[in-house]
Amino acid sequence: MEKIRLQKFIADSGLMSRRAAEEEIKNGNISVNGHVATPGTKIDPKQDTVSFRGKKIQVRRKEYTYIMMNKPRGYLSSTSDDRGRKCVTDLLDGVSERVYPVGRLDLISEGMLLLTDDGELKNKLTHPSHSLPKIYRVKVGGQVSEDQIDILTSPLVIDGYEIKPVEVRINSTDDSGTVLKMTLLEGRNRQIRKMCEEAGLTVRRLSRVSIGSLKLDGLAVGKWRYLTDEEVEYLKKATRKKNNV
Repeated sequence: MEKIRLQKFIADSGLMSRRAAEEEIKNGNISVNGHVATPGTKIDPKQDTVSFRGKKIQVRRKEYTYIMMNKPRGYLSSTSDDRGRKCVTDLLDGVSERVYPVGRLDLISEGMLLLTDDGELKNKLTHPSHSLPKIYRVKVGGQVSEDQIDILTSPLVIDGYEIKPVEVRINSTDDSGTVLKMTLLEGRNRQIRKMCEEAGLTVRRLSRVSIGSLKLDGLAVGKWRYLTDEEVEYLKKATRKKNNV
């Protein structure tokens, strides 16, 4: 069998994310066949024994868990927090599997968040080479001018990186502000808030309403459901297509 990266094996096992695995390897907490592993290690899952702090990591499960959540405001897109803040996994009553958020929404944002223990799919969906469109409903203060729309749809540089074009439309406007529909092909850290700041707009509420063809479809804030087989296959097919380009 072809050897794979150690952190990929660990992520695929569902024990932790690939990034967390990389940190544990650096910290000397992962061993292969009784020897402390080093960054860059590759293994044969059928032949090698991998352990985390002395406990054997089981081979990849055949069945994975895929979840869609309507994330509320005030929850971190994380599994734990050293400051004691609420995390999205606190909402997963009845889920015994250790799942991880696919990407993130910041603390005061809400909307669709995917979680899974399928490390391979999670990595593909969050890799910059993949570009499933993500649609956001953004409430900003005041009226939005054509000049401000031009700024939002221009090739802005955010944190030293020129972002991909963003489609922006005005959904509604009234005395309380303006609702924008923004379609992104990537998700830089706090990208929408930084874009609006560049345009002189203040974000009052931000919610992700869809990822590709996946939609919340009435899923209440703070609630979750398992993805259907068709939805899982759609995500896998979308990432395979990109790999074949």
